[in-house]
Amino acid sequence: MSGLGDQLEAFSRTVDFEVFRPDLDRALAYADGSKGGRPPFDPVLMFKILVIQTLNNLSDERTEYLINDRLSFMRFLGLALSDRVPDAKTVWLFRERLTEAGAIQKLFERFDATLRNAGYLPMSGQILDATLVAAPKQRNTNAEKVDLREGRIPQDWQDKPAKLSHKDRHARWTLKFTKAKRQEDGTLPSTDLAIPFFGYKSHIFIDRKFRLIRKWKATDAAASDGARLREGLLDKTNTASSVWADTAYRSKANEDFMDKEGFVSKVHRDCVEFCAVPFFQAIGKRSSNMIASWHLTAYHSRTERFHCAEVALSAR
Repeated sequence: MSGLGDQLEAFSRTVDFEVFRPDLDRALAYADGSKGGRPPFDPVLMFKILVIQTLNNLSDERTEYLINDRLSFMRFLGLALSDRVPDAKTVWLFRERLTEAGAIQKLFERFDATLRNAGYLPMSGQILDATLVAAPKQRNTNAEKVDLREGRIPQDWQDKPAKLSHKDRHARWTLKFTKAKRQEDGTLPSTDLAIPFFGYKSHIFIDRKFRLIRKWKATDAAASDGARLREGLLDKTNTASSVWADTAYRSKANEDFMDKEGFVSKVHRDCVEFCAVPFFQAIGKRSSNMIASWHLTAYHSRTERFHCAEVALSAR
């Protein structure tokens, strides 16, 4: 398998997962076993399972099956063919305990520090982007919607804890704009499409050199992209000061903020303002840098099971 290019093996060589054990132990607070019962699975093993799950966009049930099926997964986890494998419920419970303990941010910071120590420093500038992450539609009544908008929990939900546990009170509606498709006669509609969308929004910052996610922030879907730029997403430790982003991040407030903090704005401009040929050449250069973030936001949307849950927990 090594000769065939096992990516998980390369991952293990780069990251020493034992560095996460202290943070995992504090977050999980497992009992010492003095009262008996089956001992829990090793927290580092479970954390590595979450890594596999995220890298491959797997459900809990599919994760359980593939760990039993793939030798590369078992080798990454340090399991033998005869070893017991965590089931889907155990994987779900482990992830929930980490989320409720607020440990995801600390683990992310530990991971970033490990990358830096391995030589993967933030270099060549930084790129910002955001992606929408869908949440199950709630189908609330008009009265329930009024209560939620005013920050109250509907009385019926308070009386039924089981119902409340299945309600997402923090996702919001927004409009997702997309280009209209050509008509059958070949003409292109003059207006774009605005599609209602319910859920969350993932905001990420990557370094341009290694294209690794260095910082992230999760909000409800209605939150403005541009305002997040001034909320700690930029990294002064990057070896270059350039910042790339799409037109959603262009505003006088953001330009003033970047200038004050010593960053060089490479944020896209709207072609309504500047339509000369040199402008389009500049847009092409900036777009070539943005492609990396478009690929990563597609990947990052898989990890929102953690981040969007943290938005809900922090709002309680």
